[in-house]
Amino acid sequence: MTTRLATPAAQRGLIAAVQVLGLAVWFSASAVVPALRESWGISATAAVWLTASVQLGFVAGAVTSTALNLADRLRAHLLMATCAALAAACTAVFALAVDSLTTAIPLRFLTGVFLAGVYPVGMKLTASWAPPARRGLAFGVMIGALTLGSALPHLIRGLSELPWRGVMGAAAGCAVLGALVALTLVREGPQFASGTPARPHPRYALTMFRERGPRLVNLGYFGHMWELYALWTWLPSFLIAGRSGTDVSLVAFVSIGIAGVAGCLLGGWAADRYGRSPAAVAALVVSGACCLVSPLFFSAPLVAVVALAVVWGAAVIADSGVFSTSLSEVADKRYVGTALTAQTAIGFALTVVTIQLVPVLAGAVGWRWAFWLLVPGPLVGALAMREFGRLRAPA
Repeated sequence: MTTRLATPAAQRGLIAAVQVLGLAVWFSASAVVPALRESWGISATAAVWLTASVQLGFVAGAVTSTALNLADRLRAHLLMATCAALAAACTAVFALAVDSLTTAIPLRFLTGVFLAGVYPVGMKLTASWAPPARRGLAFGVMIGALTLGSALPHLIRGLSELPWRGVMGAAAGCAVLGALVALTLVREGPQFASGTPARPHPRYALTMFRERGPRLVNLGYFGHMWELYALWTWLPSFLIAGRSGTDVSLVAFVSIGIAGVAGCLLGGWAADRYGRSPAAVAALVVSGACCLVSPLFFSAPLVAVVALAVVWGAAVIADSGVFSTSLSEVADKRYVGTALTAQTAIGFALTVVTIQLVPVLAGAVGWRWAFWLLVPGPLVGALAMREFGRLRAPA
């Protein structure tokens, strides 16, 4: 690797690129759900499992990684490259050979398992190249990459005439490229270097919850996750229900991808400029307010709905990097990778609940009111992060 690519800025950029490319497979099936429902004749309830199975797989992979301390015991860039390649392989098989939910769901579950070695490991690698004073913005860039990668299948579908197998094949190709970048160009930075790998400590994921700082950060993150993936999964359905027959793929990409990246960068900058707690609380309050007013925009003119979606898409992800930054600063430095993986494991387990419940509520009261289910998440998260700010304030 050249000296130029060994600089902190270059390495953080490469890690972000791996996230964009590797995580393109995450919502690859969700982006083509309308085509799959028509092709396979499945219900909306059954289609939920195309996303929920990925979330459950991610949780299973993250729990396994946490118990074995993989992110702190193995060479992080090799772990990330291997997992990105395996997630790509699962998606490629789906694109080439799957024709029913019976085989689709296990493959999507395995995709989630392997993505647990891409996203949390990427966070640890980012932190390893970012001193605390700049870590907020560094995590903002990394989470922005996650957001863009998650929304990429919507862009592929919206700008092309590819059939659903082509969309998923393109996402798999992106993940392969991400794996190659991780393998050949990414390395771990000096921030957590100790000379020897961390010793196994399976119980650290529980130990960190005994400390008030990590406990409050995690509670804030869990409130954030209660809202985030349910919004990303069901925003297209909310938009379609309010204007039947409209193709919302590009609106979804702009709201989740473009606005999300902008929100991540703004949130990361604000975390370094004004502090972790104020940045997180502000984002949670704005996204919670969007939840509350969403019924007013359900059948509003398209320009108003797009405006809400863009603001919401930016706010709902702006605080994600703040939680990762905060935990990397208050957790045991020997087990930062384990702490971040445990945090994401529990957070993604919560997403399975809300992804399942939103369409159930929509079926009972209509899509206009469905997102009110998400309001408690940002409320609880804002209260926890406000308390975290008081805890960390100078005496």
